[in-house]
Amino acid sequence: MDSIHITGIRSYGYTGYLPEEQMLGQWFEVDVTLWLDLTPAGTSDQIADTLDYRHTITTVETIIKTCKFALIERLATEISDTLLKQPLVKKVRIQLTKPNPPIPDFTGKIQIDLTRESI
Repeated sequence: MDSIHITGIRSYGYTGYLPEEQMLGQWFEVDVTLWLDLTPAGTSDQIADTLDYRHTITTVETIIKTCKFALIERLATEISDTLLKQPLVKKVRIQLTKPNPPIPDFTGKIQIDLTRESI
């Protein structure tokens, strides 16, 4: 199956377990892989025959900015569920990264990596 990869979607949101994360917010980064049949677009050269990835980017940014969850697992699930509703999309992979988690003496990143398929 064919796929489209969109990397480096970055947006500010208010998801987090700690009260200050939901009040002050933080940056999130998302990489998305969407599986779909690209054969029609590959022959027609028409955007109507494929997924307009600009819409996908805007959708991810909007979800991060407007949703407020305790867990990033929930945020990643909301993104995947929403993207799976797009026409043509059969499967999605979401890699959601919290680049600066508020954990004392920890300078790494936290990432959720989930893959979901349409039923």
